[in-house]
Amino acid sequence: MNDGPGATADVELLLRTEAPQVLGALTRRFGRFDIAEDAVQEALLTASRTWPVDGVPDEPRSWLIRIAHRRMVDLLRSEQARHRREQKAGMAELILREPTRQAAPARETDDGLILLLLCCHPVLSPDSQVALTLRAVAGLTTAEIAHAHGTTEATMATRISRAKRRLADAGARFTLPTDTDQASRMSAVMRVLYLVFNEGYTASAGDELARTRLTSEAIRLTRMLVDAVPDDAEATGLLALMLLTESRRPARTGDDGALIPLDRQDRSRWNRDLIREGTRLIDGVWHRREPGPYRLQAAIAALHAAATTPEATDWPQIAMLYLWLERLAPTAPVRLARVVAVARAYGPVRGLALLDDLNRRHALDQDPLTHRRERAVRAHLAHATGDTAAARTLYREAAALTDNRVERRYLLDEADRLTPRTDRPSPGDARDAPAISKGTSHLPPETSE
Repeated sequence: MNDGPGATADVELLLRTEAPQVLGALTRRFGRFDIAEDAVQEALLTASRTWPVDGVPDEPRSWLIRIAHRRMVDLLRSEQARHRREQKAGMAELILREPTRQAAPARETDDGLILLLLCCHPVLSPDSQVALTLRAVAGLTTAEIAHAHGTTEATMATRISRAKRRLADAGARFTLPTDTDQASRMSAVMRVLYLVFNEGYTASAGDELARTRLTSEAIRLTRMLVDAVPDDAEATGLLALMLLTESRRPARTGDDGALIPLDRQDRSRWNRDLIREGTRLIDGVWHRREPGPYRLQAAIAALHAAATTPEATDWPQIAMLYLWLERLAPTAPVRLARVVAVARAYGPVRGLALLDDLNRRHALDQDPLTHRRERAVRAHLAHATGDTAAARTLYREAAALTDNRVERRYLLDEADRLTPRTDRPSPGDARDAPAISKGTSHLPPETSE
């Protein structure tokens, strides 16, 4: 043991780092991801209680594997006693008869990548993929995942349990997919990691604008992904995008916790280390074949990071990149982001004309991913053209559609700034009213600030 008790924060970070490797080792040996995940969670819980007091073992991963292995054997014995299913029990019987048999060690990056791919298996819904990744790979508790999704712990526990059963029923194995499947599975992994990051960067509900635990986990897992597949330019682009976006977090809120939009942020507070790393990453992979959606978004983020003042931002270049991105990923959030860029580059009248055209053709104002932010963007553009009455109404409509109190406060403050003093609501009339529909946070970050 190391001398002295370990700091709780250091222990938690170590456990999150080791969890996927321990889970990978058990799943590789026993072939049962569903049960191995439960055994690893219990080992992590034991470590979180004892290591801060007794100190971290010299070989923490071996310690965790040993504890999880014991629990795994207990769980398998219980399952055998209950079900007596010979086909599934065969492997367990072999392990129980030879408890000292050692599996060949595998590379860490292989286990981490295989575990991510398993959690993002195509038989699972996107919500289940995110939840299982956060539980099995990121090491978050069920309660933490439930809080991040704005649901109850019991509901999330059921979702995770069903996801594990679906993997078992589908015969999902702890192996790398075939070459024909790996590209689509990698795409699913990156989508899940980006969803986790976005939910952390702008929480869809709650009293805080961001959940830094989720953004830090998304970045950590994406680093692991890049280490596993260093030649995947889109994975590197995703990491660059996260780092460049996260660099702005210190300036996104004021001392009172209020939201500060991008063009009002104190750029001296941006994290220059993250900007340098993210810019270096995207510069290194930008010319590798045709850029994909994550590299395009990282390039946009790099242009924002390079601007020392809002006026120095190269909005025409950003508008062009969003048009390119829309052709690759023709989604409502990307289209709305292009509206913002066009309005910044060429004026609010042109931005409103584009927004009206996109609404006619693609109904951004009805799409669940953009209906709230469409109101906010339209409000900003209406104000910029001098239509303060329409802007005031639209800001309040947007505020009513979000469950995030920080965003709601910002939108109502914008409406109040445009309201004559005699017409302003008394404090508390609207700010504490419940939202009528849950918002989303899947827009590119530049349009969510």
